[in-house]
Amino acid sequence: MGIFERYLSVWVGLCIIAGLILGNLVPGLFQALAAMEIAHVNIPVAIFIWVMIYPMMVQVDFSSIRDIGKKPKGLVLTLVINWLIKPFTMAALGWLFFKVIFADLVDPQTASEYIAGMILLGVAPCTAMVFVWSQLTKGDANYTLVQVSVNDIIMIFAFAPIAAFLLGVSDVTVPWDTLLLSVILYVLLPLVAGILTRRKLDSADDHERLNGFLDTIKPVSIMGLLLTVVLLFGFQAETIMDNPVAIVLIAIPLPLQTYGIFALAYGAAKAMKLPHNVAAPACMIGTSNFFELAVAVAISLFGLQSGAALATVVGVLVEVPVMLSLVYFANRTRHWFDGNDAA
Repeated sequence: MGIFERYLSVWVGLCIIAGLILGNLVPGLFQALAAMEIAHVNIPVAIFIWVMIYPMMVQVDFSSIRDIGKKPKGLVLTLVINWLIKPFTMAALGWLFFKVIFADLVDPQTASEYIAGMILLGVAPCTAMVFVWSQLTKGDANYTLVQVSVNDIIMIFAFAPIAAFLLGVSDVTVPWDTLLLSVILYVLLPLVAGILTRRKLDSADDHERLNGFLDTIKPVSIMGLLLTVVLLFGFQAETIMDNPVAIVLIAIPLPLQTYGIFALAYGAAKAMKLPHNVAAPACMIGTSNFFELAVAVAISLFGLQSGAALATVVGVLVEVPVMLSLVYFANRTRHWFDGNDAA
């Protein structure tokens, strides 16, 4: 795990501060950048998000899907958590905190946008950082590829309908055309580009050129994320400076969701007698979020200065330290799964 990944929360925090300072010092610059839109898609942010997502998609090896039948229980676990449980618990937590517990602290419109951002995080299962969590827990790398590959295929078809349903239930009007366009822009097209790149670089099937390429562009990917954070907080600088408590309020329910989902998944994995090298990555995939996609869709649907975009960015700040704590816990409890390797 490189210095960028290990201290991602620190870099995100510094970029938040930089965005707030710059947004107040040169508001005209950020207003000009915010105006650069095509079909409700901000061009600078779209470029940075593509820079983020593309390297992650190159890592996905769809040829690994043929190995699904070897250990189906781990795949079943992560699919159930990702698509039948996690989106709905995230929506429920968002509603509980911002419509009930924090109802007197946030106006109804802003509360709905915060809930929308949380929902978008919950509907997007992690694609890239899972490889890091899997490696840190000594997970089965090939099986992790299978899980990520299958989740990416499902995401193409399930993300938009589930997001639209939950956003509708939460009383947020969502234009279907914008949501579908976001999935095409930020999932389908990068996925196709990643497949074509991987096929070209890995034609010899020795992974040497591919791994060299990934090592080269990984820092660029994280820089795309950090620049996106600077832009987002620059666009929202005045709003946040007027109400800094918003970040604290958003950050409270997100760890509860993460720890709760992990506890459910980890308990289920133990009950299913999964080997630890399958159980740990399965639970990490079901727990973490594809925050890059959530940020992109939030911007496309609700705008750069929306509460939904802010909620997804706060998700980045919260997720990395929380996931590292879960990696530590999973490694410390490896003995719980002793004897399951044969399964």
